[in-house]
Amino acid sequence: MTLRDTLIAAIVPIFLGFGFVIAKPAMEYLPPFLLMGLRFTFVALLLVWWFPIPRGFLKKIFFASLIANTTQYSITYTGLSFIDASAAVLLVQTEVPFGVVFAYFMLKEKPTIRSLLGIAIAFVGVYILTGSPNLDGKFIGVSLVILGSGIWALGQVLVKPLSKKINPLALVAWLGLFSGPILITLSAIFDGNPINYFKTTPFEVWLIAIYLGFIMQPITYGCFYYVLKNNPLYKVLPIVTMGIPPTGLLAAIFLLGEEPTKELFIGGAIIIVGVILIVFNKPKKPNPKAQTVSSQ
Repeated sequence: MTLRDTLIAAIVPIFLGFGFVIAKPAMEYLPPFLLMGLRFTFVALLLVWWFPIPRGFLKKIFFASLIANTTQYSITYTGLSFIDASAAVLLVQTEVPFGVVFAYFMLKEKPTIRSLLGIAIAFVGVYILTGSPNLDGKFIGVSLVILGSGIWALGQVLVKPLSKKINPLALVAWLGLFSGPILITLSAIFDGNPINYFKTTPFEVWLIAIYLGFIMQPITYGCFYYVLKNNPLYKVLPIVTMGIPPTGLLAAIFLLGEEPTKELFIGGAIIIVGVILIVFNKPKKPNPKAQTVSSQ
């Protein structure tokens, strides 16, 4: 990755980690499906008017939105509603090893031995982290966050080819346009009439929803898709996700008053070590005798 792409990618976790944490108190008033539905509807309303309809790509965008937005965010944020934000921001680091696996099988981005070792170490860290007392009896929440991380990684594999052909902000807009109404409809089915929630939602929670939709979503994913179109997924994911733990942990501690346990810090540190092994890899030297052309 170039220095410019690295710096652009580094913007993402600053906004994303903060937004991930402050979404938790918002879900005391707005259910996860509804909050995420508002998030994607807001970003679509902000951006969709500025770009032409991506004709020829609508079916692929719709399918990618079902996986990367609708399914993933409903699962991840439902899991977040069950567990502490400080634990969730570390568990979502599993997006990186999941991303390496999916990129290998679907994009032919071959990982190194060091990357495979990093994956193994990261999941050892997950095992230790889940032994934290503040996660006792919260297996469902932990499982949903990890499952959501895997689905997010799969979704980015589906989005990557689209990012090469569609303006990054246009892609954010159209993914949101498909996902927002679906999530709001699902909330109406499972949670009840959204209007009832809107009536009791305080102004501070609306500010969180506005931040998620009008600020965080276009900035983070606009930058992410811009970098993704020119770089292998396994190189982009670690940079994007590595900044989430410090940002998220600080926000959880100082804004939500959470007290992370030693198991959380130890497990989280081991996860990050695994992620570092994945991201800081020396590129393989091309074999002059090789007759095949690398897919990258």
